Amino acid sequence: RVYILENLGCANCAAKMEEQISRLPGVNSASISFMAQKLTLDADEDKLDEILKQAEKIIKSIDEEAAIEY
Repeated sequence: RVYILENLGCANCAAKMEEQISRLPGVNSASISFMAQKLTLDADEDKLDEILKQAEKIIKSIDEEAAIEY
């Protein structure tokens, strides 16, 4: 699944977000493209809602302005 990210401020922030989201339980892989402003997420479907909530918290903790666009 691919999600658009809004207001992603810096490539370093994107790398930190990617690393932390990748470690969430149920996430097989996570990749953030700073240039494309996209989050590509491969995760367990039955845990997806919880994973997205956690991912949003991680994103906000690193960059207050950034958000996942649904």
